[in-house]
Amino acid sequence: MRFLTAGESHGPQLTVIIEGLPAGLELTGDAITQELFKRQGGYGRGRRMQIEKDTVEIMSGVRHGLTLGSPVTLIVKNDDHKHWLNIMGVEPIEQSAQEEMKRVITKPRPGHADLVGGMKYNHRDLRNVLERSSARETAARVAVGAVCKILLQQLDIEIFSRVKSIGGVRDEGTYSIEQIKSKNDSNDVRVINDALAQGMRDRIDAAKKAGDSLGGEVEVTVVNAPPGLGSYVHFDRKLDGRIAQSVISINAFKGVSFGEGFKMADMPGSEVQDAIMFDEHGYSRLSNHLGGLEGGMTNGMPIVVNAVMKPIPTLYKPLQSVDIETKESYQASIERSDSCAVPAASIVCEHAVAYEIARAVLEEFQSNYMEQLTEQITAHRERVRQF
Repeated sequence: MRFLTAGESHGPQLTVIIEGLPAGLELTGDAITQELFKRQGGYGRGRRMQIEKDTVEIMSGVRHGLTLGSPVTLIVKNDDHKHWLNIMGVEPIEQSAQEEMKRVITKPRPGHADLVGGMKYNHRDLRNVLERSSARETAARVAVGAVCKILLQQLDIEIFSRVKSIGGVRDEGTYSIEQIKSKNDSNDVRVINDALAQGMRDRIDAAKKAGDSLGGEVEVTVVNAPPGLGSYVHFDRKLDGRIAQSVISINAFKGVSFGEGFKMADMPGSEVQDAIMFDEHGYSRLSNHLGGLEGGMTNGMPIVVNAVMKPIPTLYKPLQSVDIETKESYQASIERSDSCAVPAASIVCEHAVAYEIARAVLEEFQSNYMEQLTEQITAHRERVRQF
């Protein structure tokens, strides 16, 4: 399975093409839209989320609610595009109109792709960079992940996400799968410990008042993935490597780890490796410090992915920049932005992981149609149980 996205932040729509889904998967636009709605929530979001009411339309690859096995095309229309018709128009414009056009950006924002993207593609109006490098593109990735979550649910594989920290307020708790499943949307910062939620909101409010932004850490948990997804035989088939690449490619994400993650640097090996046991249910581990992955493969334990999001680089007290036309120092341009998007980012991360798990499943098992895929996985689970 693979996918391709297209579209700009203030363009008419985002477009997604997904290739490689099995036939016979139940799929509706409403089911995907429910996941997009989660991405738009969370404390600290900006005015864009009041404008956009993201809904998905399925344009191909589905008939009467079932996938056909052919490429699935999804679109998410940008409601804000009607305010940008002249600025983001497709047709050529006169030189005089181009010179008078508002919102030409020549002052790159620190922390964004603006300056380097302008250098790479020789754009003198940096809007040509920021329109595509914007986190708006993650709406398309959530749509892909939503399809993948629907597929995985048919195979009894579930995925959940939560916020572990925002602006230094950290949830140090250890939670069961049932606690994560039941409480991951219980408050608007997506923290399991409700007692910490107001402290996180207070930090976000203080940052917003100061014209600043906050980052944090999120966690994604995958339950009941069959053992053996991924491979140890070559670097680009290791599932933890694929997940890490997918997660770190999300806008503003700067770190990723599995299980105990960077804590393992300070732990002895006897406290890091997960001892193996066997009973009537098959093999399992006495702990899950490694986060469900050994040798680049799933080992049957829950997959635990931790990721760090930096503070959003668009600030309402902008940092110094340089005008690419005059080469003079200026305050960087300000685009509409969030003061904190960590709760929403946990949703994006969840769906990025869902894609990689679904891709690994479809690579491992014959999957031309859903019944075939289900039979293959059921047989595999029984084989490894008796191994």
